[in-house]
Amino acid sequence: MTKHLTFCRNFLLGSLMVLTIACGKDSKLHPVENKAMATKTGPKSVVYVEVNNHNLLNAGTYTLAESGAQLFDIAIIFASNINYDASQGKAVLHHNENVTAVLNKREQIIKPLQDKGMKVLLSILGNHQGVGFANFTSRAAARDFAQQLAQTVETYQLDGIDFDDEYAKYGENGQPPANDSSFVLLVEELRTRMPDKIISLYNIGPAVSNTEWQGKKVGDYVDYSWQAYYGNYGAPNIAGLTNKAHLGPAAVWINQQPANASTAANLAQRTVDDGYGIFLYYDLPQSNSSSYLSAISNVLYGEQTEMSGASHPWPTP
Repeated sequence: MTKHLTFCRNFLLGSLMVLTIACGKDSKLHPVENKAMATKTGPKSVVYVEVNNHNLLNAGTYTLAESGAQLFDIAIIFASNINYDASQGKAVLHHNENVTAVLNKREQIIKPLQDKGMKVLLSILGNHQGVGFANFTSRAAARDFAQQLAQTVETYQLDGIDFDDEYAKYGENGQPPANDSSFVLLVEELRTRMPDKIISLYNIGPAVSNTEWQGKKVGDYVDYSWQAYYGNYGAPNIAGLTNKAHLGPAAVWINQQPANASTAANLAQRTVDDGYGIFLYYDLPQSNSSSYLSAISNVLYGEQTEMSGASHPWPTP
């Protein structure tokens, strides 16, 4: 839940003391200097941006027509990979050229979203190499990969990590099959290194089938989990993650479902009626999607969505 804090600055002008009060967000957000951010009430809107094709900055161009609040609360860079390095004999974090471009242009692409109060996460995805989040065979191996993730978050001043357990191809290329301890150990180690950052889970793959081990639960370490099948409805079942405010039962694919605005509105209504706290969007494009997004925001927040400013091209000029 977003909390509001009040902070003050005192300016001494000659013998006159002037007290100026401004409003800001809590420490997990990035307040804009001398400007109160517009807020909204309702589920968090979470959007994946496929940075091989689209500019992450576009997540910040959508606002609610009346309040001026940002539509999206969390923007996710999709995606880096978990790869296998044979020379080191271990799993390694890999950024392709497009993700690398986004990370290296943090000041131009990531920080502007954070300055609007949005969180920016990095999604991690399997890469057909036999390794993934669910087949670490020791705590040391899980710890090593967790350290790589935490270092990336620190280096690029991100707000957290998202796990997407697809395309790992467990058991291939001489790698072990998935097991019941690996993902629990990984998120435990990552939470130790990122106590104040977000850890989220896309509800798919062997990792989400192995969320409890020796009394430890993935939900003890993960903040959010959401639906992985677009156009469908059903809350994730993650051990220890039971608070509806941290679950997203519905998901839409913006680029593939624009003709089904009524379906999106229905999914949004069910989310609200059932008291869940997350609504998931995937694949935000360059083109203006405000009409389709309005079908959702009208239900979630009682406001139309509008695109403020021009669309941002990709790659950047």
